[in-house]
Amino acid sequence: MKTAISIPDEIFEKAERTAKKLGVSRSELYVKAIRDFIEHHRSENLTEKLNEIYSNDESVSELDPHLMRLQTLSLKRDEW
Repeated sequence: MKTAISIPDEIFEKAERTAKKLGVSRSELYVKAIRDFIEHHRSENLTEKLNEIYSNDESVSELDPHLMRLQTLSLKRDEW
C-alpha cells in the first residue's frame, strides 16, 4: 500500500542516511521501524497484562490467592 506521511526534515535525513548505511530502501526501513514499534508496544501490553494477572495485590490479580501460594511454594529455591 502506498501512503503519504509528514515527518520532520531532521528525521527524514537521518532515515535516509540509515537506509543507505544498511543498504535498504526507504520503504524497507520504514516498514521495519513500524513493525519494531508495533512489536514493542504489543510486548509492553503483554507485560502489563501478566503483571496484572500475577500481581501480589489480590484486588488486581486474576489468580486465586490459594493457588498462587501453592505455586510459590512449589518453586525450587535457587541462589542468584
